[in-house]
Amino acid sequence: MQLLAGDIGGTHSRLMLASMLDGRLQIEDEKHYASEAFDDFLPLVEKFLQQHGKKTRPAAACFAVAGPVRRQCARITNLPWQLQADELASRLGIPSLMLINDFQAIGYGMAQLQATDFVELQAGRPEEEGRRALIGAGTGLGEALLIWQDDHYVPWPTEGGHVDFAPRDELEMELLRWLRTAHGHVSYEMVLSGPGLVRIYEFLHDSGRFPDSPAVWKGITAASISEQALAGSDELAEAALDCFVRIYGAQAGNFALNCLATGGVYIAGGIAPHILEKLRHDSFIEAFRDKGPLSHLMHDIPVSIILNEKAGLLGAAECAARLSKSVS
Repeated sequence: MQLLAGDIGGTHSRLMLASMLDGRLQIEDEKHYASEAFDDFLPLVEKFLQQHGKKTRPAAACFAVAGPVRRQCARITNLPWQLQADELASRLGIPSLMLINDFQAIGYGMAQLQATDFVELQAGRPEEEGRRALIGAGTGLGEALLIWQDDHYVPWPTEGGHVDFAPRDELEMELLRWLRTAHGHVSYEMVLSGPGLVRIYEFLHDSGRFPDSPAVWKGITAASISEQALAGSDELAEAALDCFVRIYGAQAGNFALNCLATGGVYIAGGIAPHILEKLRHDSFIEAFRDKGPLSHLMHDIPVSIILNEKAGLLGAAECAARLSKSVS
């Protein structure tokens, strides 16, 4: 039984054809596209199926999208695409089709990952079938809760990345005031994301704490800040990334408490694998554990980083497989 899966974002869209054999996905074809090259989502999917030379349509499909999915409708951030599951199923001739949140997809995808796809930051003492928390900074900040049901984890999406940013020291208080002056409402996503790292850098630059660093400032991006910080070649970039990592650890701990994630916390998203060296430092875990009277509990919660960038795509395929079983 063939399955169609997609991980759809404002910049890139990934599509996959796969089948399930003994609980493991067998990938038949996978292609990546620049999302902005298409006026709508449907032509993109049709091009992929045509390139594969597929005459019969897949039995089920699942597409993961950045942002909330309501009543099986979604709008892609930074694109004029509006997706409706029923309409897509009809136009594509696919009997069963579902839209899910991108972090929900990563949650499903964890079932298809190998031990080598994870890096452990804290072993903890995991509870069997305990709740899990998934958090990840990239273009934005995603969060999802995973709950054991029957014989597998079921991921539930949230929009927790948009909760109010809560500073923990004087520097973060100043950062909050600086952001509030510029943007009004300040969420964790405004800090814990690629654009958020740039904002932290700009805040520290404007604060006058560090000398100008033209090498980074000239073409400032999250990638250039991280690169200079990890190389130890720019004091301001190092300070910005250190601040980012501490806030990341603190919010990962906040979400772990919100979920009581005794089964573990998993760090996903596009940024973590690129700053692995910094996340392995004590500052991330120290901020994660620093929860006052419940700090002892935080030591028991396992924390791992997901390295596989295809987790969301694999999760969409996993979800499509479950969908096909439920209607067969």
